[in-house]
Amino acid sequence: MTASLDYTVVIPTTGRETLRPLLDTLLGGEGPRPAEILVVDDRPGGSDLDVPGEVRVLRSGGRGPAAARNLGWRTAKSEWIAFVDDDVVLAHDWPRQLAGDLLSLPPDVAASQGRITVPLPADRRPADDERGTAGLEHARWITADMAYRRSALLEAGGFDERFPRAFREDSDLALRVAEAGHRIGQGTRLTTHPARRAGFFYSLKAQRGNADNALMRAKHGVLWRQRTGAGPGRLGRHALSTVAGLAALTLPLLRQRGKALLAAGVWAGLTAEFATRRILPGPRTPGEVARMAVTSVLIPPAACYHRLRGEIAARRPRPPVAVLFDRDDTLIVDVPYLNDPDGVRPVPGAVELVRGLRERGIPVGVVSNQSGVAKGLITREQLDAVNARVKELFGPFGTWQVCVHDDGDGCACRKPAPGMVFRAADELGVDPASCVLIGDTGADVDAALAAGARAVLVPTARTLEPEIARARRDAAVARDLSEALRLAGVAG
Repeated sequence: MTASLDYTVVIPTTGRETLRPLLDTLLGGEGPRPAEILVVDDRPGGSDLDVPGEVRVLRSGGRGPAAARNLGWRTAKSEWIAFVDDDVVLAHDWPRQLAGDLLSLPPDVAASQGRITVPLPADRRPADDERGTAGLEHARWITADMAYRRSALLEAGGFDERFPRAFREDSDLALRVAEAGHRIGQGTRLTTHPARRAGFFYSLKAQRGNADNALMRAKHGVLWRQRTGAGPGRLGRHALSTVAGLAALTLPLLRQRGKALLAAGVWAGLTAEFATRRILPGPRTPGEVARMAVTSVLIPPAACYHRLRGEIAARRPRPPVAVLFDRDDTLIVDVPYLNDPDGVRPVPGAVELVRGLRERGIPVGVVSNQSGVAKGLITREQLDAVNARVKELFGPFGTWQVCVHDDGDGCACRKPAPGMVFRAADELGVDPASCVLIGDTGADVDAALAAGARAVLVPTARTLEPEIARARRDAAVARDLSEALRLAGVAG
């Protein structure tokens, strides 16, 4: 039964010491072995990770767990992608439990969540950070142990990399998968998540998650908390406390001492209630009480600041999932009707930029008009040889679309028609609206917009002024390829 399970394990990591024991458990566990174990190193730099030789390591460059998981599942080719965090403890027979959960699922179930258990101290009440970890036992859709069909990830476009932390990115993905008509099942496999202690200001730093809450609201509406099973939150009280505190500080300057005292009383009452609510369930040691008292003063304004920052950021356009390039005068220097591979010369910096996108897990493709074939100026074999040289210099592209027709042929693929953009998106497994096309002519811009994609024009001396003016109005215009990627939201 279990031998037919086709799955890959993807583990994003920041180099925790718990990674190696986790890998040893997976490699020696009972049940079907994964097709591959992909560890995605999300540190900005550093030495090589200590992993067994059977494990493949990818690097995501410190862009957060959403980007790391995207790189992992896009690299994998199996039917199922099992996401596991690097700080969990798996049972020795976890592979067999996983197979039991996945192989019995009907086709409309796109994901299976493991059951998380968080052991708490038996000799004392749990501290604030330990109680926070314990909340994972009842959280929906967390990727500490979550398996998705790769087809569902392709349909949804993967994780939204605007979530830079291990917070809300899993709920966002699950909501989008459910909105696409799929179900998410609850598995029986058990995964242990240790409750580790954090620093004095851990709860203050956690307020950065309010920015992610703003993005959730922008994407999924005001009822996103109910839909994800998240608690009601305290942002309203935090805002009232912050306003009261500011009023208590500023009103005396306006000689309104009575109102200042009232504001101070409101602030003190809200702060005391917040601190008490956090202290009572805990161990109530002097150190814990001090930590709760100090952070209960600081958390409300920090939460408001991060929420405001998130509201502003949520209004920015989403970075594209895939980047498509025109070939001539975008990736390589244009030589009219180029038929000799030795004449291929990359645009300065283009090779490094494309490789950077690929290393970060962003799919790349080429969409190119090559009417020289229809005109009889080059042969298809010569075109293929030139394109092979481009691939040799730039590395592999996820899709390569070429139109060999001429203007008068009436085809649906030649830019400015959107055919090649549609086909490129289909081969990459993404929505055309999630693509950006970068090129040097108005035809590139028009093809992208006709397909519902975004466009960035990088003009050359041959680009017509009306094309530039139209691109400034309907798309974006960049001085070079590096700026084009920045405008597209995918700069490294």
